[in-house]
Amino acid sequence: MKKYLFISGMLASSVLLYNCSGSKKATASKPPPYTYESNVKTAIEAYCTPCHIPSKGGNKKSYDNFANVKSDIDEIIRRIEMNPGDRGYMPFKKPKLADSSIAVFKKWKEDGLGEK
Repeated sequence: MKKYLFISGMLASSVLLYNCSGSKKATASKPPPYTYESNVKTAIEAYCTPCHIPSKGGNKKSYDNFANVKSDIDEIIRRIEMNPGDRGYMPFKKPKLADSSIAVFKKWKEDGLGEK
């Protein structure tokens, strides 16, 4: 008799628990969007120096500020995707940027060109 009570109790518990669900659904955490300050500024400093950084002796359009980089992002991406030797290739007289470095600029644009 005890065996039947135990089995029926387990069966009733499993039916009740089967229909239970958490009140909060688990969501995949999304990485934060790329921003000028967090991602792009360091790439600019690494690859566009000294030509586009006036404080380092640059005499081309300044890319040490958010507004200029944001306004020229399409041109920047176009030129860094070129091959060395192509007219307009950047960074001038330097090796082609790695795909991962180019991806930083593209991802920033895709994420909405945020500043901070």
